[in-house]
Amino acid sequence: MGSPVSLVGAKADTGDLKSSVAKAFDLIEFKPEKKVKTVIIKPNLNYYWEASTGNTTDPRVVGALIDYLRAGYGEDLEIKIAEADATAMRTKHVFTMLGYDKLAEAKKVELFNLCSDVVKKEKVHVNGVDLDFDIPQSLVNADLFINVPTVKTLRVTKITCAMKNLFGCIAVVRKFKYHKNLSEAIVGINKILRPDVTLVDGLVGLGQYPVKLDLIMAGIDPFSVDWIVAQIIGYNPKTIKFLKLALHENLGDLSGISTCGENLNQFQKKIPKEKFPSRNLVWPIALRILKLYTKISGDVIPPFLEDT
Repeated sequence: MGSPVSLVGAKADTGDLKSSVAKAFDLIEFKPEKKVKTVIIKPNLNYYWEASTGNTTDPRVVGALIDYLRAGYGEDLEIKIAEADATAMRTKHVFTMLGYDKLAEAKKVELFNLCSDVVKKEKVHVNGVDLDFDIPQSLVNADLFINVPTVKTLRVTKITCAMKNLFGCIAVVRKFKYHKNLSEAIVGINKILRPDVTLVDGLVGLGQYPVKLDLIMAGIDPFSVDWIVAQIIGYNPKTIKFLKLALHENLGDLSGISTCGENLNQFQKKIPKEKFPSRNLVWPIALRILKLYTKISGDVIPPFLEDT
């Protein structure tokens, strides 16, 4: 069953993000069912872009989340901020470049590479496709697993937020192997990994270009979060392939999805709508040139290019 999704206005420059995080959780009545000793936080750090671009989770949001957790569950919480290596990104570099090493030192938390974790092979069948994943067991064993994605577009999937961020948890570097069945892979990993809650960093929204959205969202169900995010970005959620597939696979359920807090429309009108068709004439040529360059030079290209 779907669940409510909270929308809360937030201003990073006021230094009061913790209250926005608390309000977002309070609106959906989030409360862990068990005693919390270990927490793992999965931001979206898919490349080396700063949070101001809308591509990566702002460390200030993660910092506010850590403060909220410690205030509610005790200063002795064991907290890890976790990300996995990707085709064109290594966690040891991205944590430093995006300010997470400084955050970890200030908040006394651990930075963790999911690719170095103990993994378990999991198989899943989605839409006639058999998929296997290396699942980091820290995500399964933590008392509290919190998904912290961003609000943005992606050419191949139209939107990327809660469900797609879990795709980044797969403990293999070359996730490109899943891209020919990317929607199936997104649904598949969400069948296996179920975060306790999703906190969305919407301080910057990425449509045709990044824009200050000043938004924090929260929801229990990642499908419900993405259903609302699709509307904020300007898409009919029924046209998003992985959301349609989630419904078909009984992973998503429209009953119970609603918003609480602020009005959806005030955020919808801020997002500059992506115009993917206008790029379709030149994009394939540019992409072929870039891929030829990688073969010759041995260099890497950003992951959003490999998504195409």
